[in-house]
Amino acid sequence: MQVTFQPPSLSQRNMTYSPQKSNPPEKNRLNTIINSIFRLSIVGIGLGTIFGSILANIDLTQPLFPDLNLPFLNTSGEQDESSITTSESAEVETDNLETISSTTTENIASNSFTFTQELMPLRKKMTVLFEKYANLQPSLFFVDLDNGAFVNMNGMEAFPAASTIKTPILVAFFQDVDEGKILLDEKLTMTEETKATEAGTMQYQPIGTQYTALKVAEEMIIRSDNTATNMLIERLGGVEALNQRFKEWGLESTVINNYLPDLEGMNTISARDLAMTLVKVSNGDLVETRSRDRLLGIMQRTITRTLLPQGIEPDAMIYHKTGDIGKVLGDGGIIDIPTGKRYVGAVLVQRPHNDYTARTMIQEISREAYQHFKWYQPRPTVEGN
Repeated sequence: MQVTFQPPSLSQRNMTYSPQKSNPPEKNRLNTIINSIFRLSIVGIGLGTIFGSILANIDLTQPLFPDLNLPFLNTSGEQDESSITTSESAEVETDNLETISSTTTENIASNSFTFTQELMPLRKKMTVLFEKYANLQPSLFFVDLDNGAFVNMNGMEAFPAASTIKTPILVAFFQDVDEGKILLDEKLTMTEETKATEAGTMQYQPIGTQYTALKVAEEMIIRSDNTATNMLIERLGGVEALNQRFKEWGLESTVINNYLPDLEGMNTISARDLAMTLVKVSNGDLVETRSRDRLLGIMQRTITRTLLPQGIEPDAMIYHKTGDIGKVLGDGGIIDIPTGKRYVGAVLVQRPHNDYTARTMIQEISREAYQHFKWYQPRPTVEGN
C-alpha cells in the first residue's frame, strides 16, 4: 500500500497560533495557599463547635469508661500484689458504700464529709486478722479524713458499748457548752443515784461532793470514771434526751439503756457510729472549734493506752477512748501521723469472758491500719482534667 504525503495548503501555512495568556506561577501559588487556609479555618471552626458541644455535656469528674477494667491500674495509689479489681471486691466496695449511704439520716446527709471508696488492700489485711482470731467477733471502721476512703467490716453491727459510750456523751456535753446551756465552771454534785463502782476514783468521795463540770468531763474520759459519766448523763437531761440527740446525729446503734457501770452490756454502739462521731467532731460539724480543741485535748490524756495506741509509732498522736467489760473490748480515736495524714479508727471485739486475745487483735489491727495510712498517698487530682 502506497502512502502519499500531501504538504499543507497555503492557507494552513499562513495560519498563526496565539496561545492564551496565563497568570504568573507566583500568583497561582499564593491563591492556592490563601484558599487552603480559608478552608482549614472553616473546618477548624466546625470541629471546635462539635467538640465544644460534646464536652459541655460530659461530667469530667467521672471516668469516661467506667466499665473498663484495668487490672494494672490501682486508683488507691498502691501496688496490689493480687488483683483487687475483681468483680467480687468491686461488689464488696459498692455494697459497703451503698450501705453507709443508705443508713444516713437527713442530718448526716448535710454533713460536709463524704465517703469515697473502700480501701481494698487494707481490707484484705484485716480479713487475714479476722481469720487468725476466729474465736472472736470483731468489727471495725477506719476512714481517711483527707479523702473519705474507708474500710468497713461488720461496722454497722450493734455491740455492747462499754465505756466507748463516753465519747458521744463528751461530745453532747461540749455541744451544750457551745450553746450556753452548761458552764465549764458550774458545780455538779455527786448523788447516791449517780455514784458508781468499778472505774474511777470519784466513788470514794462522800455523797454531796461537788466538782466543776469540766472536771467531771475530764474524769469521765481520762480515768473512765463511771460516777462522772452518770453525773453528766443527768446534767444533759437524762438517758432519753441523749438517745434522741444521738439519733439526730445519725447514730443508728448508739443507745444508753443503763447508767454506768453497764456490766451486762445493755448500752450499745457500732464501730461505724463511733467512727462517725469522731469524723464529725474533727470536721467541726458537732462542736465549735474551741470546744473541739478542748475535747481532743481531754481524749489525748486517756490513761489506758493498751489498745489502739500500741499499734502507732511514738511520734504519732491519738485522741481516743477505750471500753472494757467482760464480753467486749473496744477503742475509737483520731490518729494524727507525723506525715500530716489523719484518720479515724474504731474497733469493737466481742469475746469469751475477759479473753486476753481481744487486746492482741486490736493492737494488730491498729498496727496494720497505721502502716497503711502512713504510706498511703492517693493519686492527686489535677485541676482541669
